[in-house]
Parts: sequence; C-alpha cells; structure tokens
Amino acid sequence: MPTYDYRIEETGDIIEVTHTVALTPKNWEELCLLANIDPQGIPTKSLVTKLLAVTGMVKNGPKIKAKDLPCMSGKDCPSGGCS
Repeated sequence: MPTYDYRIEETGDIIEVTHTVALTPKNWEELCLLANIDPQGIPTKSLVTKLLAVTGMVKNGPKIKAKDLPCMSGKDCPSGGCS
C-alpha cells in the first residue's frame, strides 16, 4: 500500500499514513480512523490536505550524473520547467 503525507490545517502538522489509493480522507476524524490513531485533542472536523510526494524509486536503472542532465549542463531543458 502507498504512503501519503497529510497536513492538518488546524495545526500545520504533517502526518504520514499508509492506505489504499481508493481512500481520500477529508478531515482529521476520517484520517484518525483510517490510520487508527488518537485525535490528540485536535478538533475532529479540522480539514486535512494530501501533500504531493515522490512515490516511486528506481532500484536498478541507468546511472545518470547531474552534469549530464540538460538542465544542469546549460543545454535546453526538454520539459521547459527546469531553471
């Protein structure tokens, strides 16, 4: 199962939770039930926001040096998003 990071909007705290892709908790109460944790005095209706995170890892792949990447070598970046 994948692991997700959520920010508790009431406190700004970030919590890591493992759950299936199909579930999307909207508030602290739903997240506590999903993670089987105590609400710790935080209002249960506090909104939670799923944060973006890197979810994959290449175990055996080609070794690329940063200097060989277009964005790191001064060449044009194919995605247009590098600086």
